Amino acid sequence: MAAHDQPRIIKYNKLNGKYLKDADELFKKKDYSQASEKYWGAAAEATKAYAESIGKHLKTHADLWDFVIALGKKEPGLNLVHLFADANHLHSNFYEDELRPEVVEELAKSVKKYIQTIKEL
Repeated sequence: MAAHDQPRIIKYNKLNGKYLKDADELFKKKDYSQASEKYWGAAAEATKAYAESIGKHLKTHADLWDFVIALGKKEPGLNLVHLFADANHLHSNFYEDELRPEVVEELAKSVKKYIQTIKEL
């Protein structure tokens, strides 16, 4: 595998954009559990795109967490672990559908901040 697998990076970035758009549309339709999962997916795809750009291929949920934790230690001022935890909370909401709309909205802001930060690295 190439250190910088451009087709994968392109695919992950495309999925990130699609999931963000889908999430915002689902939120407007008040489908909060589905929106939550799409926000999570957007964060995961942004993470995979960045990892791929530095030669790391992430496959599992644990891989994502290990990568974000390591990145958080390297860049502690960016608050990446906390922001990614907010995305993970949305992932859980897909299954539980327990978060109020206001909470989903706030966590979605964290996801968008996380994605912006990852893309700026």
